[in-house]
Amino acid sequence: MTVCAVAFHEHTYAVWELRELLLERTLNLWELFEQLEYASDALRERVYLDIALVQSEINTIIEQLLRHDRSQHP
Repeated sequence: MTVCAVAFHEHTYAVWELRELLLERTLNLWELFEQLEYASDALRERVYLDIALVQSEINTIIEQLLRHDRSQHP
């Protein structure tokens, strides 16, 4: 049996990798929201900072995914 993978886009692996990162960051964000349920006031500020960081990372990943798509579908 022979298996063949065909890449339809120039950045197929890069896009797959970015999608994995996006999923990971999304899960991280949900975990941070869960932490807010039991965080003390001192810890809550740290969680807010972590949420902002993850949000920024998610936005960056989405921008990269859109750049890859636009380069393949001008």
